[in-house]
Amino acid sequence: MKSLLLLAVTLPAFAQISGTVINQSTGKPQAGATVGIYTMGNKNGLELVDQAKSDALGKFSVSKDLPGMLLIRTAFGGITYNHRIAPTDPRTGIGLEVYDVSKQPGAAKAEKHMILFEPTGDQVAVTETYLFKNEGKTAWYDPDAGTLKIFAPAKPTVQGTAPGGAPIGAAVNKTAQPDIWAVDFAIKPGDTRFDVSYAMPYKEGDTIAGKIASKDENTYLIVPNGIEMVADGLNDLGSEPRTQAHIWGLTGNTYKIALKGTLAPAPEAAPEGASDAGPKIEAIMPRLYKTAPFIVLCSLGVLGLGFALLYRASPERGAK
Repeated sequence: MKSLLLLAVTLPAFAQISGTVINQSTGKPQAGATVGIYTMGNKNGLELVDQAKSDALGKFSVSKDLPGMLLIRTAFGGITYNHRIAPTDPRTGIGLEVYDVSKQPGAAKAEKHMILFEPTGDQVAVTETYLFKNEGKTAWYDPDAGTLKIFAPAKPTVQGTAPGGAPIGAAVNKTAQPDIWAVDFAIKPGDTRFDVSYAMPYKEGDTIAGKIASKDENTYLIVPNGIEMVADGLNDLGSEPRTQAHIWGLTGNTYKIALKGTLAPAPEAAPEGASDAGPKIEAIMPRLYKTAPFIVLCSLGVLGLGFALLYRASPERGAK
């Protein structure tokens, strides 16, 4: 009896959720990372249940029995990494990845940059998409100076999508340079996407001037079918076959264009309480970008140039 009691005292407490944090930059266990356990799917959304620090061997444990879907958020170097646990996944032996952080881009670069102009009435909606690739083993994060720089006449709305994540709103800060904004969002190893939107006054035929504030390898200016763009110094790449959007390649880091034509405004939602009598007629607009969550790969003839053209399809739009 005494031996059984002694065994019960000397055995470690049973950890319901446990694992190891590995630094992928060094390939070694990472001490000092904060691991938060969140429940998902309840009416309050994400709810922090418990958190722990990884020890000298990178180990962490939480003594809670938590059924259902869980989200583990690991914070290290000012960056948060998300790891989802399905109800049927093991709760022990979980491997969590983090990276060293640098304020320098390192291997991170913008491979594609697309700028779409959609004139409607007296405004032109501008949607920019940046596709970053980081083939290194270090995350690029500079909360003071920002990672992505954007030229915009008004404060833009930015959503960032981390590798394997969902789009989330990114903080945007004004810089000392006129009309230049800095985005506070980490660029981790892998593929990161930014979706930027803003509007400016529009008068048909007036000059629209802009510049590229962040270095990128390929910049494309795009207008939807039915809109004409007049510009010098751009490479006319033709029309994308599916949407008939017209595409130009930008060779420098500035542009001056003029647009002709306007798009029909999107139909307004019916007011609450409106009658449902009669059959419903739904207008489907072949607009580009905006809420477009997917990428249409297209090839432009002998140039063999592939790039991502975002397509307005379904309203799916989230971790730094």
